Amino acid sequence: MRVVSQSLAVAVLALAAGGVIAVAPSPFVAPAMAQTGARNAGAEQYVQVQAQRALNILSQHRGDVGAEKRLFRAFIDQVADVPRITYFVLGKYSRSIPPAQQREFATVFREYASNVYESRLNEYHGETLKVTGSVARTPTDVIVQSQVSGGKLEQPVTVSWRVLAEGGGWRVVDVQVDGIWLAITQQQDFVSTIDNAGGNIQVLIDQLKRQVAKEAAAS
Repeated sequence: MRVVSQSLAVAVLALAAGGVIAVAPSPFVAPAMAQTGARNAGAEQYVQVQAQRALNILSQHRGDVGAEKRLFRAFIDQVADVPRITYFVLGKYSRSIPPAQQREFATVFREYASNVYESRLNEYHGETLKVTGSVARTPTDVIVQSQVSGGKLEQPVTVSWRVLAEGGGWRVVDVQVDGIWLAITQQQDFVSTIDNAGGNIQVLIDQLKRQVAKEAAAS
């Protein structure tokens, strides 16, 4: 996953990481290709409220690393569509991976992604996030724009959130910082790794396992 230097952005980008494998096809299409639509107040409110929840976790548990990690993992499970994201990052290989390998990938990917954001939670320095608008691709597929400012940021950072409405609520499926959609970029990296291994998905799984083990040894 792309490492973003701005501290709050890194923390809330945890919404786009980790999870368990899904069994249904993903509807992901690069959001940059979407046609402009009307704003969606419900999606905007969802992002603002959930971003504030993330900030509250960071603000109220400074210095308690265990509590931060535990609460943030629970928060991600509630807010992000982690099954869809995990399925999506495998790209074309998500259609052919055997069930046992699906479960193996899901487990290690969650740990890998969690390590990425957990290692950067201490970079929060009081930044704030404000929703500035949205573009509805469809009534259930919305890009919400926001700005992160304050703290140690010299200039505001634009962060966009792709949210889908399913089962009576919104879920985050991707986050864009500096023009980069993180789940899409992660998919490109993973698919390239598997392609270079001649289509052997186990090579990616073993690579992620080594990274997770390295992080565990260093902690």
